[in-house]
Amino acid sequence: MKDGLNERVQTYLRDHQVATLATHNGEDLWAAAVFYVNAGYTLYFLSSPTSRHCLHLAKNPRVALTVQEDYADWLEIKGVQIEGVVSELSGKEERLARRLYGQKFPIVGKLAQAPAAIVKALAKVRWYKVVPQRLYFIDNAVGLGHRDEVDLSLPPL
Repeated sequence: MKDGLNERVQTYLRDHQVATLATHNGEDLWAAAVFYVNAGYTLYFLSSPTSRHCLHLAKNPRVALTVQEDYADWLEIKGVQIEGVVSELSGKEERLARRLYGQKFPIVGKLAQAPAAIVKALAKVRWYKVVPQRLYFIDNAVGLGHRDEVDLSLPPL
């Protein structure tokens, strides 16, 4: 990969928590912020199956997703852009997502200690994964508008 691109992307995804998920159901568009955890380039998130974005996913699993900060300086902008497919998880894969999520977000990993409102909310969610089909890393520190496409055929770190 170009000058450690794989490592930079992995570090960026690991060090951030919120992704903006854009969905489309064939009629209308929607974007929603979701907390995520990643394993390689695959992102896992949880959400209510009755949320607008999950209702869209039931009709069309193709998504666009971004991870970025709220930068004030254009030359500092960095971020990840993904085109991918979402699927709902169950069984072994859901257990993996729960474990990874609990490591990144301890309140989810230690439900016995979580506030009642969190426990109640988590009882209603479903688990999802985003598998990228294309992934880009934006880094304006390299040059304004600089964007590298990650070769997804190579294994992540």
